[in-house]
Amino acid sequence: MGKSSFFQDFKSFAMKGNVVDMAVGVIIGGAFGKIVTSVVNDIIMPPIGWLIGGVNFKDLKYELPINPLSVQEGVEAVPVTINYGNFLQTTFDFLIIAFCIFVMIKVITKLTAKKEEPQPAPAPAPEPEPTAEEKLLTEIRDLLKNK
Repeated sequence: MGKSSFFQDFKSFAMKGNVVDMAVGVIIGGAFGKIVTSVVNDIIMPPIGWLIGGVNFKDLKYELPINPLSVQEGVEAVPVTINYGNFLQTTFDFLIIAFCIFVMIKVITKLTAKKEEPQPAPAPAPEPEPTAEEKLLTEIRDLLKNK
């Protein structure tokens, strides 16, 4: 009995319009993120790298010195790197996505505000006629006042 109620509650939660809308938004947002990443990696960053001397941002890194304690005989030591170029590119992706979402929200807000403005306020309803019982009670009250 407790399980069926739990599943029914979950089903009603999952089928609400807001949850489904949010799921669609997350899926579209993920696809949009891939598009923006491609725009940044393939269109925006190459000219910027060319302007600053033919630098590929993904190749920018700082190589840490090899730790002498980790060197083993017969094994070539691979240096550890801090890939700050990839971080810069990812930050640029984020800024473009955040800007696009900001613009989309502004447009949606403006469109929904225009839809709500032209609706006139409903006219006040006329006062209903008193019922026969109310009329009779009013007459009785008036008679009692006159006595």
